[in-house]
Amino acid sequence: MTTLPRRYHIITFGCQMNKADSERMAGILEDMGFEWSEDPNQAGVILYNTCSIRDNAEQKVYSYLGRQAKRKHEQLDLTLIVAGCVAQQEGEALLRRVPELDLVMGPQHANRLKDLLQQVFDGNQVVATEQVHIMEDITKPQRDSTVTAWVNVIYGCNERCTYCVVPNVRGVEQSRTPFVIRTEIEELGRQGYKEVTLLGQNIDAYGRDLPGVTSEGRHQHTLTDLLYYIHDVSGIERIRFATSHPRYFTERLIKACAELPKVCEHFHIPFQSGDNEMLKRMARGYTKEKYRQIINTIREYMPDASISADAIVGFPGETEEQFENTLQLVTDIGFDLVNTAAYSPRPGTPAAVWEEQLSEEIKSDRLQRLNHLVSIKAAERSQRYMGRIEEVLVEVQNSKDKTQVMGRTSGNRLTFFAGDINELKGKLIKVKITDFRAFSLTGEAVEELVVNG
Repeated sequence: MTTLPRRYHIITFGCQMNKADSERMAGILEDMGFEWSEDPNQAGVILYNTCSIRDNAEQKVYSYLGRQAKRKHEQLDLTLIVAGCVAQQEGEALLRRVPELDLVMGPQHANRLKDLLQQVFDGNQVVATEQVHIMEDITKPQRDSTVTAWVNVIYGCNERCTYCVVPNVRGVEQSRTPFVIRTEIEELGRQGYKEVTLLGQNIDAYGRDLPGVTSEGRHQHTLTDLLYYIHDVSGIERIRFATSHPRYFTERLIKACAELPKVCEHFHIPFQSGDNEMLKRMARGYTKEKYRQIINTIREYMPDASISADAIVGFPGETEEQFENTLQLVTDIGFDLVNTAAYSPRPGTPAAVWEEQLSEEIKSDRLQRLNHLVSIKAAERSQRYMGRIEEVLVEVQNSKDKTQVMGRTSGNRLTFFAGDINELKGKLIKVKITDFRAFSLTGEAVEELVVNG
């Protein structure tokens, strides 16, 4: 039997939180002396960081796992790890289904990877899914980008949306302290990062669990306070945050975003449905009127702000008329982008056992109709950029056209223009927009207005 090299390979499914967790776990593996392997078949440690929001993500994990489980029969020292939300949800049941697994670990245990792996190397099969207090992170994440970085500010979620497994798998809300968050961002500024995205499953709830109230009786640590507190960090040019919940989205927060120049004029606020009865069944805690009011307030302060959202079609019991209310909301608001999904029943959620499940045909038809409308409205929104000069933060080379680089506007529109990535990466460049599509723009650098980031 050959001894496998100290190489690792991580496959990440799902949301930005998972991507951030994967970067932290990669950092731990690098500290342990493992090197990244592009090819999973050359790696001695393979980690699947999983997502259980939709059924197909879960099925994908099992198909990937099956291939590596077979390999393990020849290479006994191969270490197989399932982390993330499927791990939390399934726990020991995963070991029964795939006995070749060495470690099953929930998202709250990401920072404990070194200790857990040590137990595996000592010959144990380990399941770590118990609720823990999130330990403050001392490892340096192995980040995918050298320009933009995720920064977790709050873990978990206290909401109880009837379709969602996140509270079951990611636990209760736990905020990191403002000082620790600022320290991490200062380090990113020193390393040359230009943009940070503050992350939370429900980011507007940030700070509710931290001690301290102001003389007016409100929480002392809110997302708004955090934005003011980190805004002047040297080197960081742009600040974003996601994901917001309409229930906690305040005018004070909107005002802060309008006042603070580094905070991007881009808001990601899921609405999920444009029908009040559906919103009630989803236990979202707001009405479509409240949602529209939030968007109107944002546009009063920042008329040009980009608004993106999430929506679910085919929720149990959704009638054609209720679905049309969602189409109406999308028509009226004119989103820059909407992430859409057909409802997928998740184990352990109330909606999964309701009787009025819709057929796959109806769900698929509604998803197509919504997607069609979303791209029409997005193209209308893109049109406003034509002829404008936009500041673009250059991130990578355009993989389809090597003569071009790709970056984003403050409003989060992907923008392509001719340029050399070696020269422009990480710089803020003024770009005149010459062409638009639903979800991206093309332009040319305005030479005399080039600004270094």
